[in-house]
Amino acid sequence: MDRPDESPGPASNLLRSSVRLLGSFLSIAQTRVDLLTTELQEEVQRAGKLLLAAFAALLAAVLGLLMLGLAVVVYFWDTHRLGATLGVSAVFLGGAAVAAWIARSEMRERPRLLDTTRSELARDVAELRRHS
Repeated sequence: MDRPDESPGPASNLLRSSVRLLGSFLSIAQTRVDLLTTELQEEVQRAGKLLLAAFAALLAAVLGLLMLGLAVVVYFWDTHRLGATLGVSAVFLGGAAVAAWIARSEMRERPRLLDTTRSELARDVAELRRHS
């Protein structure tokens, strides 16, 4: 028996506000989960492409260097076989050291996983604390 001239009571206003607030929280959560899944998907694709390209480059480089080293050893076999073998080995080990240094640098400089999602969540928390 609602009367048209009566305004809704405080309880119904509170309920309506609570429903809107819950809807806002769910919307924020959905947006953040969407962002999270997008970032994860992009990271997986990037990592896959990187691994494939790195493997192909590494395989080609190793085969090329192996053939080059073999050619040097064969060329100097009669005169300086030990020196040629040690020189080729030193070049291979030097290349391995440089590659390890580059890989270490890349691992240190890469962005944090899910960095955008983390910053958005931190912004959401700050906004909620500001309104509390």
